[in-house]
Amino acid sequence: MKVFALFFSLFYLTVFAQNADSAWVCNNYTKQEVMITVRDGKKIYTSIYCPKNTTEKHPMLMMRTPYSSGPYGKDANGKDQFNGRLYATHWINYLKENYIMIIQDVRGRYMSEGEYADVRPFIENKKTKNDVDEASDSYDVIDWLVKNVANNNGNIGVFGISYPGFYSTMAALSNHPALKAVSPQAPVTEWFIGDDFHHNGAFALMDGFQFYYGFGVPRPKPVPEYGRSFKFPEKDNYSFYLKQGALKNYKKLMGDSIKFWNKLMDHPNYDAWWQARDARRACKNVKPAMLTVGGTFDAEDCYGAWNLYKAIEKQSPQTNNKLVMGPWSHGGWHRGSGAYLGNVRFGENTSAYFQQNLEKPFFDFYLKGKGKDNLAEATVFFSGENKWKQLEKWPPAKMEYKKFYLDKDHGMSMEIPKHASSFSKYTSDPGKPVPYTEDVHLRRTREYMTDDQRFAARRTDVLVFETSPLNNELTLAGTVIADLKVSLSTTDADFVVKVIDVFPDDFIYDSTYCCKGGPETEMAGYQMLVRGEIMRARFRNSFEKPEAFTPGKTETVKFELPDVAHTFKKGHKLMIQIQSSWFPLFDRNPQQFVDIYKCDDKDFVPCDIKVFHQADAASCILLPVLGN
Repeated sequence: MKVFALFFSLFYLTVFAQNADSAWVCNNYTKQEVMITVRDGKKIYTSIYCPKNTTEKHPMLMMRTPYSSGPYGKDANGKDQFNGRLYATHWINYLKENYIMIIQDVRGRYMSEGEYADVRPFIENKKTKNDVDEASDSYDVIDWLVKNVANNNGNIGVFGISYPGFYSTMAALSNHPALKAVSPQAPVTEWFIGDDFHHNGAFALMDGFQFYYGFGVPRPKPVPEYGRSFKFPEKDNYSFYLKQGALKNYKKLMGDSIKFWNKLMDHPNYDAWWQARDARRACKNVKPAMLTVGGTFDAEDCYGAWNLYKAIEKQSPQTNNKLVMGPWSHGGWHRGSGAYLGNVRFGENTSAYFQQNLEKPFFDFYLKGKGKDNLAEATVFFSGENKWKQLEKWPPAKMEYKKFYLDKDHGMSMEIPKHASSFSKYTSDPGKPVPYTEDVHLRRTREYMTDDQRFAARRTDVLVFETSPLNNELTLAGTVIADLKVSLSTTDADFVVKVIDVFPDDFIYDSTYCCKGGPETEMAGYQMLVRGEIMRARFRNSFEKPEAFTPGKTETVKFELPDVAHTFKKGHKLMIQIQSSWFPLFDRNPQQFVDIYKCDDKDFVPCDIKVFHQADAASCILLPVLGN
């Protein structure tokens, strides 16, 4: 009864605070809805929220989104309807300081005119008014806002999470002189190598189907609402997706109208169509200050955050370019406390730290001239030791790659194996793929990124290698590289490599891990997933030109895992798991060199796989070890 009373009290206080915030916003802000004409004549729907305070000029902060800037128009009582985002804590922080907040439907979505295109390619050399992209739309919109929004101070910033993160990147490439600061957060960046719908060429089945079934519905003209939802016949995603069989079978569920789904099926390799949709390819001469933000446990766009920052560093070294990475799931820095993810605790409210000490000071300085630009080049939270580090660069200067070799009897060490012949083997059966999580779910979980991996270690089609308990802390800071020497009994396969922190058998959370809320889970012996990644091995030599394996021939499969920021504490063990399916997170490989998007159910066959750990074929994992 006491627990219920406490819950009710907390719920009441939360609702009261939200209602108080919404009342404050409505009393202190006005809403204006406008259609902004861009260079090719199309009109972009824009909601502008202006403070009633006119004692000074105010900066503008904009989010461009494909997910609706509604509600649109007035309610039944004739009052303006405010977007619910304005009542969230991180937006309230800006409203309380009289920022002009702008939310806009991108071209072709909801109430904006034009034809929508997913990850619309950037046009570097625009020659006519019809050469439009998201950067040109951003430029034209910003130009209109600066000239027409009353009481603005001539400075504008852009931010957004996930797909709005992509539009933030494109806004930065517009280089409008009034655009002073941009923060792409978990930005969609590269959809074949690492973000959302493909990882190293492997198709993210569950996310791809659930997203495009509704999001991809065509919109022939501006409308305030559209889309559809899929009614799953069961609550077990593993069972549902396995029953559907080959990818071509999803056509009967999708129908013929989902344009981008059809394009996915028609472009199985990293061809020019995909390459044009890489947001990094034109990050040159970027003028606004940049703050790229991401989560080290983001299941959707972890790759984009790390690699957009690196692309700007390389292509536009003069840009004021900063990076923030925290222990968050997708968008977790603006949702929840960030004190834990699943069973793993981080010891503090990392979301509040980000909002108060990193994001808002960034925009305050560049848009209001308030405070100082004293953010480190890279501010990164290291799980395991649970500490923020302020670094001069990423990866850190003291990072050094060290090879950890796989060995027989599930061993792993920094010494090259001396065996003349040694390998571990397993059979990958697409009829019984390795699940990505132990529990039964319908929707893909966020928490799998830190899940206990003991369920997988117990399977015969998962290889396990681990060190002895560590005598000293081991801190990883950078990209992990898997370098496997393998042979197949068929002509293709996938490889999943997982980096795992094995907790001691007597481990318990103590006061250093304290956080309000969170799980009370037995953590002794916990196998925490630190980073996992898949590689479609046909792309081992080229993503553009896949190659079949020769059965029985030893070959190298070398690929990158997204960056890691984690410390293995003394007494913990480092574990590597290797498997050839991760279902239904990613589609199954038929394990034959066929077009996976067009093949039949009969094409899926078992594959016997050997991973070698011998003197002339030593499989290893290159770990980015941070020195003292």
